[in-house]
Amino acid sequence: MRMRRMRRNQPLRDLVRETSLEPGDLIYPLFICPGKGIRNPISSMPGVFNLSVDEAVREAEEAAQLGIGGLLLFGLPETKDEQGTGAWEENGIVQQALRTLKQSPASKKLVLIADVCLCEYTSHGHCGAVTKSGDEFDVDNDPTLELLARTAVSQAKAGADVVAPSDMMDGRVSAIRKALDAAGLKQTPILSYASKFASAFYGPFREAADSAPQFGDRRSYQMDGANLREAMREIDLDIEEGADMILMKPAMPYLDVVRAARERVDVPIGAYQVSGEYSMLHAAFEKGWLDHDRAMLESLLGIRRAGADFIVTYFAKDAAKLLG
Repeated sequence: MRMRRMRRNQPLRDLVRETSLEPGDLIYPLFICPGKGIRNPISSMPGVFNLSVDEAVREAEEAAQLGIGGLLLFGLPETKDEQGTGAWEENGIVQQALRTLKQSPASKKLVLIADVCLCEYTSHGHCGAVTKSGDEFDVDNDPTLELLARTAVSQAKAGADVVAPSDMMDGRVSAIRKALDAAGLKQTPILSYASKFASAFYGPFREAADSAPQFGDRRSYQMDGANLREAMREIDLDIEEGADMILMKPAMPYLDVVRAARERVDVPIGAYQVSGEYSMLHAAFEKGWLDHDRAMLESLLGIRRAGADFIVTYFAKDAAKLLG
């Protein structure tokens, strides 16, 4: 047996390729901010911007032309408060974007996914309602569920095809499912960030979304990166509560979690190639240490090979241009 026989030329390699990567496998995150004609670069994420709604529509039109599967929307509100009320306001920034995008022909080719969390909207930067005493604080789980459910319903009414809770509160999927059903939104799927780890790789995102915690950290609700078995329990619970799809976050340092989830469950699985993964690759590109196109596609193919059906990535447009 000579294994190299099937590597001899490109047509043979294409014929026996086990894992495919296509533009439709990619989800492109967008950060929506108030205003018009705004396209503010994010210093730690080359090629990524805070976008006003009109600029987001332009991005959506390009994404649709490239065959990208969908968009994941994050919001930067004009004002913040303790409860994060901007997350569920009828005229909140993501709700504005969803209604406008739904009027664009591009929306017929894209899945519009709304991130359900409060960290971008709270003055303290945590993902839920906070009780604080001196230097001690706690994100109060059960009162937060009502706020998350209100947010999901508001986003779905504004036009979200999918709502994606990323907060890691216990019971959030069940609360959101009940609220959606009660509002007559039984057909709205839930994409749960089922295993979201407390990771150092989120750093650039916090600049992009202006969501850094003002005190403490998120380790009491985001997962310990050492725990694979616990991640499987989180996944089981979210599916039991009604999650239609699940998302792993981050991707690259947790490919074993993606693989274990793929072998365990039969719902669609996504993985989020997070801001730190994107930024460190770009740093290597700028130094000339890595080839941009090859390293980008290899990083995405590895996530697909691990078992992800789709990938949330800031490389979506660049990768789609090559794959198309």
